[in-house]
Amino acid sequence: MARILVVDDAMFMRSRLRGLLEGAGHVVTEAPNGREAVERFGEEQPDLVLMDVTMPEMDGLEALKRIRAAEPTARVIMCSALGQQSIVLEAIKAGAKDFIVKPFRPEKVLEAVGRQVSP
Repeated sequence: MARILVVDDAMFMRSRLRGLLEGAGHVVTEAPNGREAVERFGEEQPDLVLMDVTMPEMDGLEALKRIRAAEPTARVIMCSALGQQSIVLEAIKAGAKDFIVKPFRPEKVLEAVGRQVSP
């Protein structure tokens, strides 16, 4: 079981990921944008962050950079419908541990999470 922060501006996506992850035994909290993700990360210190790239107030790449600056060992998996090579490379350079392209298959999300957290 891991504590996972799910960050996405779409409530339906947060709900879908919450259901999938809680069904696998994880504890899930949510944030609707990158700014709130940075705040929640500082407060909660989750084991893993699953974060969208494109969001209002602060995008996922900027939030990733701020989270990793505050906690260099933070584990973050980026999610986006934008599966472009440049975004993937930027996210990896900024410290993302993995990248999931939407629409995602549930088993792919669970595999990516499993690679980052202990069972």
